[in-house]
Amino acid sequence: MGYADDLRAAFAAQPFLLAPMAGVTDAPYRLMCRAHGATWAYSEMVSVAGLAYNGEKTWDLVMPDAREPQLCVQLFGTKPEQFAAAVEAVQERVGAKLTLIDINMACPVRKVAGKGEGSALMRAPERAEAIVRAAVQRAQVPVTVKMRIGYTAAERTAPDFAARMEAAGAAAVAVHGRTASQMYTGTADWSIIDEVAARVGVPVIGSGDVFCAQDAVRMLTETAASAVFCARGTYGNPWIFEDALSLLRTGEEPRPHGFEERLEAFRQHLGLLEEAGAHMVRARTFAAWYLKGLPEAAAWRRRATACVSAEDFRALVSDLGKASETWVVAGGKVIDTRAAGL
Repeated sequence: MGYADDLRAAFAAQPFLLAPMAGVTDAPYRLMCRAHGATWAYSEMVSVAGLAYNGEKTWDLVMPDAREPQLCVQLFGTKPEQFAAAVEAVQERVGAKLTLIDINMACPVRKVAGKGEGSALMRAPERAEAIVRAAVQRAQVPVTVKMRIGYTAAERTAPDFAARMEAAGAAAVAVHGRTASQMYTGTADWSIIDEVAARVGVPVIGSGDVFCAQDAVRMLTETAASAVFCARGTYGNPWIFEDALSLLRTGEEPRPHGFEERLEAFRQHLGLLEEAGAHMVRARTFAAWYLKGLPEAAAWRRRATACVSAEDFRALVSDLGKASETWVVAGGKVIDTRAAGL
């Protein structure tokens, strides 16, 4: 099958992939995850219309950091001709680091689906096919498609839709176990992974409710998925990739990542963001993830949301380091010995 076989072989080596996440998977985030086992990582969702207008901010989402060995670029839009042009332009700029082009047919947010993009394409299979064909005709790398169960609970269309995408040339499909109307609520239905895999001959990537290494391994071993997207499970947990792979290979539960390791990861992530020249306000989001479960976490998060500059965040990290001198782990929780009167 060519590209499909290549992907299947790559997934066998490391089946746990950093999923594309809008507003999250920028280069600093990817570098953090790569440092802990994410062999494959995806860009944020990139508008083909934005690329058509040669928008500088749009191209910022596409280009890998010099330290990145590869990148999967996810595109979204509605016009086949824009996808064709985008594929050519991305290939030219990203060059040998480009691993694949993924087409988003899963995003449920109103500003995307409301324009006929993302998950709305599951209600327009002919257009979706035309998009995939246009991309494949120009691509020198695999083209894949990410989808959901369907648009609503009454539209469990993913198996048929996936078969159409394969026929159009998709080398793999990813399926998130929720409908578009669910957004990110409720529980992901992993049985859709098996239903899709039964209809296609290309690899299937599972997605949805992978919050820890154990979830990732369970999805891989209990479904027909060839690979697993790690999305929200990476929040404040860049170790999920190496932990999941180790658990899969050895069966040994991953060791806990203590507050010292989390604070160091937070410091490193801030450094990567500063090196990239990104606006440091972006760090407010991931700060909350690293601070979760720490003593006085709410107060630390409030302080993080007030940070504007790199200096503000460095001061926060310094104060966290001082505060942590009196923290201990007891009963699986981090407690402040002073507050506890110990």
